[in-house]
Amino acid sequence: MVLKSSDAELWTEYLAARDERNKEKIVKRYLPLVKYVVARMAVSPPSGLDYDDLLSFGVFGLLDAIDRFDISKGFSFQTFAVPRIRGAILDELRKYDWISRTGREKLQKLGRAMETVLQEKGSLSDSALMEAMEMEEKEYREALELSSRSYIVSLDEVLALDDGDVSREGIIPDESAGAGELLEDEDEVARVSAALKSLPEREMQVISLYYYEGLTLKEIGNILGVTESRVSQIHGKALASLRTFLVVRT
Repeated sequence: MVLKSSDAELWTEYLAARDERNKEKIVKRYLPLVKYVVARMAVSPPSGLDYDDLLSFGVFGLLDAIDRFDISKGFSFQTFAVPRIRGAILDELRKYDWISRTGREKLQKLGRAMETVLQEKGSLSDSALMEAMEMEEKEYREALELSSRSYIVSLDEVLALDDGDVSREGIIPDESAGAGELLEDEDEVARVSAALKSLPEREMQVISLYYYEGLTLKEIGNILGVTESRVSQIHGKALASLRTFLVVRT
């Protein structure tokens, strides 16, 4: 895989001298990637932090990726950098205990309740889950938001960068899979597909808009006519439900 000509020139100039001036050009070129990762992580800054802090954490990961990137390996820089940007953000968030002990307990309680309700009733209604968790609606919805924030998303089909879209083919190396791997992939796809079909229509809609259309939670809220917080709750329930379907029905 080759870099775009403009990117190749940037990297050639930087790698020839590794000076700060050319490094700044590389950083400026890929800052939109940091914004993209932050927007797609479905996390809210803990008390004392804001969106700009998350961007700063992401820049740490970007700088690390620039220092470690080996252009000769054939990977695009985006593919190499995204997990390092995400990892740097998570490393810093962990220092702030962004999900409290109480929050983790709620997530564990939600997971146990989902497994029990699914096995007993065959579906995951809000009313049945609230009853199983012995929670009022407000506390239950808080648990769903935690579920949404605790899940870190992967790359989607397109990275929406400020200077134009980068297609999936442009960020992921072409690696051929053997017959056995393909069969395993097909089996996994079938399981996930079946789990997705088990979701209520609204949850499937949110999953589709978020992961396939590449919209943010706020954008989805505008489409559905609900708040970003409500979309986060629907997203959180959908993810927790999918995990439960895949565990219980394995």
